[in-house]
Amino acid sequence: MNDEPTQRQIMVGETADGANLKLPVVELLTGRGFVTGKSGSGKSNTASVIAEELLEAGYPLLIVDTDGEYYGLKEEYEMLHAGADEECDIQIGPEHAEQMATIALEENVPVILDVSGYLDETVADELLREVARQLFVKEKKLKKPFLLVVEEVHEYIPEGGGVGETGNLLIKISKRGRKHGLGILGISQRPADVKKDFITQANWLVWHRLTWDNDTKVVGRIIDSEYSELVADLDDGQAFVQTDWTEVDVRKIQFRRKRTFDAGATPGLEDFERPELKSVSDALVGDLQEISERKDRKQDRIQELETELEKKEKRIETLEDELSSARDVSSAAKQMADALQNTETVQSQLPGGGEDVRRLHEEIADLESERDELRSELAARDDRIEDLEDELTARTSKLNRIKKENDQLRTVVRKLERERPYAESAEDETDDEDDASSPIVQAGGEAHEYGYTPVDGDADAGSDASPNADGETDVASDGAFVVANEERKPAELLEIQWVSDRVHRASEGSQCSIETAEEVLAVFAHEGPLEAETIANRVDRSTVAVQSLLSELRTEGMLERSAERTYSLSDDVRAALTETPPAE
Repeated sequence: MNDEPTQRQIMVGETADGANLKLPVVELLTGRGFVTGKSGSGKSNTASVIAEELLEAGYPLLIVDTDGEYYGLKEEYEMLHAGADEECDIQIGPEHAEQMATIALEENVPVILDVSGYLDETVADELLREVARQLFVKEKKLKKPFLLVVEEVHEYIPEGGGVGETGNLLIKISKRGRKHGLGILGISQRPADVKKDFITQANWLVWHRLTWDNDTKVVGRIIDSEYSELVADLDDGQAFVQTDWTEVDVRKIQFRRKRTFDAGATPGLEDFERPELKSVSDALVGDLQEISERKDRKQDRIQELETELEKKEKRIETLEDELSSARDVSSAAKQMADALQNTETVQSQLPGGGEDVRRLHEEIADLESERDELRSELAARDDRIEDLEDELTARTSKLNRIKKENDQLRTVVRKLERERPYAESAEDETDDEDDASSPIVQAGGEAHEYGYTPVDGDADAGSDASPNADGETDVASDGAFVVANEERKPAELLEIQWVSDRVHRASEGSQCSIETAEEVLAVFAHEGPLEAETIANRVDRSTVAVQSLLSELRTEGMLERSAERTYSLSDDVRAALTETPPAE
């Protein structure tokens, strides 16, 4: 394996001008990716091409295969194909999760986790959840670049429905896995059905052909409105590619065809011949088989104990019936003896008499003791399971509470950071109260800069400026700018109804919070025209997420394009900023 993964690149296709498209290995392995496109547009081929190039370079990965279409990679690469079908190398369940993570991370064996063959969906869901959890836990120590590929990711993190435990774990990996070296690539044919938190967290995205309105709207929000129509005209294998690590926002790419057998191709009338696939070592399969055998032995022992317990209980019932019959015989004999006034003679004629009763009592006592021991063993097992479940629930609750507190602290910090510039401005105004009659004059500013108004006159007359009757400074300097004594702060913009309505709509459309939208407007007001990446650094959000917000603000008329990839406040917003707020 390459000792310098950060310098390694893989070639996956060609750009529109015929140049090779190369992607950095470390960003693929540790980043957050999203590949989408309608059926037949080439999304699975793109995922296979990326997998082929990583495997060719010697980097292992784990692919969650929901349709059984990735086993063709075994035509060229030695991979462990694990799942429920007999054609897999090994049949596994959730109990194999830790060993699967060890094989992938510590033994460098690429894995295809085929969940398509499980009749019980809850078993497949639990298997994926436990494998992902083990990868995350082990990567905290190993810090090894590794990619988790998840097909049909919308089934686990849907936009409209509830996100289960497995989906929350995948979102956690997308947010926190990178610092441990664990990357994730989500694949879906319907981006509108994928939770937007996952898409906006991605730092590299591939958009193949999409035609449904709901899906093309997502493209418009994440990239820009102009691409919502262009994406519908892409040919097979073509895609728009967004990456955080390049200066070019969007590139049109033609991905190459995969080299290995296409197991996901639609069946036709031509002869079908499955290629010869590479197999993994018998020792590796043997280790996994031993886990299955231990589970089978445990289940057999439980079944054996339950069967034995059932037999014991039936035997006890039989002996209790015999004891009841013996007591009835004894009682009848006693009554007969009393009637004949010759009790000893009559009882001596009964077969066994009291000896049979004592024997039955002793046998019943032994069986009841054995039954109690079996019940105790089963109860102890159930208690242990309940203790483990309680411990897991407590830890999960504690983690959720810590996460909630952390989110609250982040919100407070962001609020304080937004209020700090205004507090400093208020302090400056307080310090200058004694000199409030002196206006502030700035020469040579741009017409769009916040707080300045162009006036006519001679530039040399600035030193003789004085306030007029309206409280503004009349400056006889050509190209100078005058600042009003009272000006509207960016935060006050949201008190204007039309501004507040547009900002809220833009925030909802971009999946960014209203607080983030406020921060973005404040940055524009204080610093002027900026690029999306610069804005993203100011508000501590990803470029993709901020780009979606800027696109929505532009649609709402709050922003305008002042240059290529550069945004600035619209004329309406600048006019609202320079208006003097009404006196209280």
